[in-house]
Amino acid sequence: MATRKIIPNQPILIGGVTVCPGEKKTIDLKVGELYTHSELSMPVQVWCGRQAGPVLFVSAAIHGDELNGVEIIRRLLKIKSLKRLKGTLIAVPIVNLHGFINHSRYLPDRRDLNRSFPGSQTGSIAARLAHIFLTEVVNKSTHGIDLHTGAINRSNLPQIRANLDDEQTLAMAEAFQAPLMLNANLRDGSLRAAAVKKQIPILLYEAGEALRFDEVSIRAGVRGIVNVMRHLAMLPKTRSQRTVYKRKPAIARSSYWVRAPQSGIFRSLVADGDRIKAQETLLGVIADPFGETEQEVYATSSGIVIGQMRMPLVNEGEALYHLAKFARTDLAEDYVEEFHEEMQDDSSLLYPTDDIPTLG
Repeated sequence: MATRKIIPNQPILIGGVTVCPGEKKTIDLKVGELYTHSELSMPVQVWCGRQAGPVLFVSAAIHGDELNGVEIIRRLLKIKSLKRLKGTLIAVPIVNLHGFINHSRYLPDRRDLNRSFPGSQTGSIAARLAHIFLTEVVNKSTHGIDLHTGAINRSNLPQIRANLDDEQTLAMAEAFQAPLMLNANLRDGSLRAAAVKKQIPILLYEAGEALRFDEVSIRAGVRGIVNVMRHLAMLPKTRSQRTVYKRKPAIARSSYWVRAPQSGIFRSLVADGDRIKAQETLLGVIADPFGETEQEVYATSSGIVIGQMRMPLVNEGEALYHLAKFARTDLAEDYVEEFHEEMQDDSSLLYPTDDIPTLG
């Protein structure tokens, strides 16, 4: 029986610090100083496996108020099978440290970091942070996963957004096993656009809402990243070769927002993941404070609710529901229901010291 040739991994240099095969190091990348003389930095943990393989970065809190991703990365780093990692994992749980500390989406200069790439070495704080992240993390990676949530008072059903026309990216997205996938356009200045320009396959995972932990979203995020790492052969298969891929996630090629027809007090009657029939499903009701006038809200096209407003006070024209459109909305609904059953099952709990069962 022929023995497999083991190819040793290469050291990786990040922020002037060399991480050698078999080592794990935490590195603080210095961004600059605030006017308070306090230092603004970005903490990075690097796991350099003994054997060669892909270099995957996983990042969260590019918007400082998006917390689910921070917890996802914390749980990911507790998985015992990382000791058998092939390749290199670059974990950045808090990209926007200032926003994270201040519970804010933005940086001190009120700029959106995810609209500031590729950045500049001599620009604003946002530009400098984008430049450092791109130079020290993205440029040294072969693949990426960026973790996000909805904005304040806006929820998102767990979903993958990516360039699904790219074969490598599509394979990663299918391996992640979120209930739904959107073939999303690139936005100028975003991390995803900067990575795609450098031909680095990247997934954007959206789940939950800002400043809140959501257990289903967190479990799905950890499971999804491990799935992708197994797909990339960075993590070994477990003893059980059971496959839980029941079907490929449903792909939405377009989505749209249902907006408030009037101002008032908003009561939602549907949940994220619900199937909506055009002009039939009552989404919610908007009424004045006295209840004298009420306006029912319906969708113009059928789809699945992938996000919605959580604040009950709305103004006319405000976005209330984000609906994704599918060729077979009924199949997408089935997949969402199946996903929620899996995530609610206590046996799928990802305890920090447990290995995760084989997911494909």
